[in-house]
Amino acid sequence: MCSYLLIGFWFTRPIAANACQKAFVTNRLGDFGLLLGILGLYWITGSLEFRDLFQIFNNLIFNNYLNVFFVTLCALLLLEGPTPISALIHAATMVAAGIFLVARLLPLFIAIPTIMNGIAFIGIITLFLGATLAIARKDIKRNLAYSTMSQLGYMMLALGMGSSRAALFHLITHAYSKALFQNMVLMGGLTKHTPITKTAFLIGTLSLCGIPPFACFWSKDLILNDSWFYSPIFAILAYFTAGLTAFYMFRIYLLVFEGYFNVHFQNLNGKKKNSLYSISLWGKERKQKVNKRFYLIDLLTLINNDQKYLFFNKRAYFHRINQNVKSITRLLIDTTHFDTKNPSPFYPHESTNTMLFSMFILVLFTLLVGVIGISFSQEGTNLDILSKLLIPSIDLLHQNFQNSFDWFEFLTNATFSVSLSFFGIFIASFIYKPVYSVLQNLNLKNIFEKNVRKTKILEKIINAIYDWSSNRGYLDAFYGSFFITNVRKFAKINHYIDRQVIDAIPNGIGILSFFMGEAIKYIGGGRISSYIYIIIFFIHSFSNLLSFFICLLI
Repeated sequence: MCSYLLIGFWFTRPIAANACQKAFVTNRLGDFGLLLGILGLYWITGSLEFRDLFQIFNNLIFNNYLNVFFVTLCALLLLEGPTPISALIHAATMVAAGIFLVARLLPLFIAIPTIMNGIAFIGIITLFLGATLAIARKDIKRNLAYSTMSQLGYMMLALGMGSSRAALFHLITHAYSKALFQNMVLMGGLTKHTPITKTAFLIGTLSLCGIPPFACFWSKDLILNDSWFYSPIFAILAYFTAGLTAFYMFRIYLLVFEGYFNVHFQNLNGKKKNSLYSISLWGKERKQKVNKRFYLIDLLTLINNDQKYLFFNKRAYFHRINQNVKSITRLLIDTTHFDTKNPSPFYPHESTNTMLFSMFILVLFTLLVGVIGISFSQEGTNLDILSKLLIPSIDLLHQNFQNSFDWFEFLTNATFSVSLSFFGIFIASFIYKPVYSVLQNLNLKNIFEKNVRKTKILEKIINAIYDWSSNRGYLDAFYGSFFITNVRKFAKINHYIDRQVIDAIPNGIGILSFFMGEAIKYIGGGRISSYIYIIIFFIHSFSNLLSFFICLLI
């Protein structure tokens, strides 16, 4: 319910209203599956205590008293726990609850390989889907939402491989890194306005990219290293997604903090159709008309109670940048005349001391929390802090070689993963770093226009990637075509049956009773003896007919 109210806070926006309804329905389905799984386990074991569940479950499996198919269904239903995505719960609470629940119940799942393979498959699909859907998002909250989805995929993949230690380690490191992070097109150039926030954001970005010595490097590299033991195909997809993660995370950083503050921009792509964005307190986009005859545009205003408040100083100028391809005229905002001592709440400025102190604590954890999962001894991996905290848990991949830790193998795999991360950062910098091409390349359609001759195949590939990401992997279209349409058809059929068949039975009985009463009234002629005779006749006829059918059945 809290997630429903949070997502639907801007209830006047159709997108927010639909999103909160979708979140509510999907969470109810997940809760229903979770409840069925819990009831199924209780029906099998007769207890809800973890210790009793593990003991009884293992005894039933050992004695072959357990229906594997039924347990598989119960376990898969348990995986459908609620994981709603919201701006305030990327790092913890309900997002982490599903991962922790699966990790806590992992001793139940590892006994059946089908369940473990299903968890790993769900993890790799979530991992790849989240990363690919984030590469063309323009909203920073949506980018971070898909980033959270991708990181949850890493955790589920680790759990499916049996490495609960790596999954929980990444859950901890990801939480601190993600806690450091509206339309990115309206941002840019925030470095000089929010330098401390920029530094914290950069540290969190590098951590999620898997750059050492930040926290996520240790946990992500541990998952990537374990993936080779489980499946080379899953390992290749996981490493490829690590490069994609570095690309879209650094893309967010460059679009938000580098370049210029993009409050207004007009006709940057050389086309006749203008793209004009506006900022509103209520998060709504409002179209504004621009007089094309003038180069000086009235800056953004907010209309509230029939009064206008200027967001920015009216002094503005145009900066002309000459490219090899064409010249682009863009609007820049002169921020030298703002009152920096008492900045407007709508003007970009650094956060308050309370928020900066919180970010400082998170930065320290992002820098140091990776230590809890690092083994500084060659004698074994169970000497680190995290392993001591997880002693009662079962780690399927490492249970046979707890007494060895190969730093050379770790550094070799780490070098490869870090190289992929740096390659993703380089590609993002190559595309989005030039300030004159940030907005051009935002849709990924002009990536190699300046240096590489575009071919039809390359154009098709770029358009396919952009369409896949911007359309959210066509999941909405798939659900709309196969589920929503069929559900509505079924609802119409059900409505017709309810009105014409179900309601017709009592209505028909009522009408039949009315006409029978009228017929008896006219036949009896108002005499009581005639009514009694007719009633006795029908009762006798009905009893004879019933006796006849009973004799036939006997």
